[in-house]
Amino acid sequence: MQDIFSQVRACQLCHDSLPLGANPIIQGSERARIVIIGQAPGIKAHQSSTPFNDASGKRLREWLAVSSQQFYDPSLFAIIPMAFCYPGKGKSGDLPPPSICAQTWHRSILATLRQSKLTLLIGQYAQKYYLTAASTLTANVSSCDYQNHHCLALPHPSPRNRFWLQKNPWFEQLKLPILQHRVEKLLAESS
Repeated sequence: MQDIFSQVRACQLCHDSLPLGANPIIQGSERARIVIIGQAPGIKAHQSSTPFNDASGKRLREWLAVSSQQFYDPSLFAIIPMAFCYPGKGKSGDLPPPSICAQTWHRSILATLRQSKLTLLIGQYAQKYYLTAASTLTANVSSCDYQNHHCLALPHPSPRNRFWLQKNPWFEQLKLPILQHRVEKLLAESS
């Protein structure tokens, strides 16, 4: 039987409703230590079939203080978007991720990730889906205990969020060093 990641990659549930057709993008293995739950692949990720293969990914890797080699190692990072395919362009960025992906696949995927020690909920869609007391993005990120929580809220690393980052410098000054330390420790434990 195929593993869950292969099953997702073969999914065609939304093929006819997507502007560029289905191209499910997911990364991971049962050994992954860190789970990243993001929004949906952008156009560059769709074209390359590689998650976070754009400016958002570059910033996210900087935030985590990891190399591309580490980030794209499925035994270290599982990357599970709320929607696995590029949803298309909207008025102010990409369209929201269709909920069918998370509803159909997330529970089964997360059940296989028993070795994960840290889950990063990137952006409002992941936070609304997974945080029982989800609030605004700023409230979610600021109230998160980066030292002790297993599940952490992060803003989306998109260049479009530069105003949020400028308005909330505490995120990069206070939260990121703690996150980087935790990631470094988890990756060292994996060696």
